[in-house]
Amino acid sequence: METRLLEQFVTVAAEGSVTRAAERLWAAQSTVSAGIASLERSFGVRLFDRSGRHLALTAAGEDLLPHARAVLESLDRMRDLATVEDADLRGRVRLGIFTSLDIVDLTGVLRRFRQRHPLVAVELMTSPSGTTGLVQDLVAGRLDLAYTALPGLPSGLAVEPLREMPFRVFVAPDHPLAGRPSVALADLADEPFVDTAHGFGNRLILDSALERLGIRRRVVAEMNDMPAVIRFASAGLGVGVVPDSGVRYEGAVLELEDDVEPLRIGLAMRTSPEPNRAVRALANDIVAARVR
Repeated sequence: METRLLEQFVTVAAEGSVTRAAERLWAAQSTVSAGIASLERSFGVRLFDRSGRHLALTAAGEDLLPHARAVLESLDRMRDLATVEDADLRGRVRLGIFTSLDIVDLTGVLRRFRQRHPLVAVELMTSPSGTTGLVQDLVAGRLDLAYTALPGLPSGLAVEPLREMPFRVFVAPDHPLAGRPSVALADLADEPFVDTAHGFGNRLILDSALERLGIRRRVVAEMNDMPAVIRFASAGLGVGVVPDSGVRYEGAVLELEDDVEPLRIGLAMRTSPEPNRAVRALANDIVAARVR
C-alpha cells in the first residue's frame, strides 16, 4: 500500500473535506478522491460518510485512523534516524502561527532555516479561533509546532516561553478617560468593548478576570487579531483591553489598575510521538530568536 494513500486518508479526516485536503497536499481534488476510493477498495469498507458538504468518518474509518497515523509517524521516524547530518534534514514541519503578531523575527528565522535545510518544507498555518484552535490542531496531529497563549494546556505538550505582554487599556484620543494615566476594569463596566473572538488566549484571560470581579460587559465588535482591536478602539468604536504588543497606536493608552496576568506566548510541541529532527531544529531556531 502506498503511503501517499494513507496521508490522503489522514488529511481528509483532519480537514473533513476532500477539497481542503487536496489544497494542503498540493494535489488535485480528483487525485485525493481516487486515493480514498482505492483505500476503501483495499480495506473493503467505507471510510467516510458525507453529511452535507462535510465528510465524517465511519466507524471503520475511526478505527483505522490512529493506525494510519502511527504508520506515517513510524516512517517519519525511520527517515529521521537515517539522516546522518543536520544538512541532510528533510521532510515537512507544520507551524501554527498568529497572523498579526511578531512574536519573533519569524521571516528571518525561516529564511535562515531554508538556507541551512533546503530539503525541509515549512508550512505555516493559522486558526480562526486563535490559540485555542492552534492547540487543538497540535494535539490532533495536524500541526507539529504552534504558538500558544492559553492560560492552561492539555497534557502531552512541551512549551518554551517566547514573549510576555501586559494588558493595557486603549481608547480613542477624545475619550473621556484619555487623560488619565490608569483605569480599573470597574470603571469600564458600562463602556462598549472591542475584543478578539472567543478562543483567543487574551480573551480567555480577560473574561476570567472580569468574571472574578463580577463585571458583565458589552462587546460590540470581535476581531481576529489584537492589532485590529487597537485600531478600532483608536477610532472610537469602543475600549480595547488587550495585551500591549508594541504596535503603533494613535489613541490613548492607559495602565490597567487590576491584577490581570500578562499574556504569556510560547512555542508548543507534542512530547509523544517524539518530534523528528527537522521539527526540533526549527523549534530551537524560533526559541533562540526570542527577544530577551
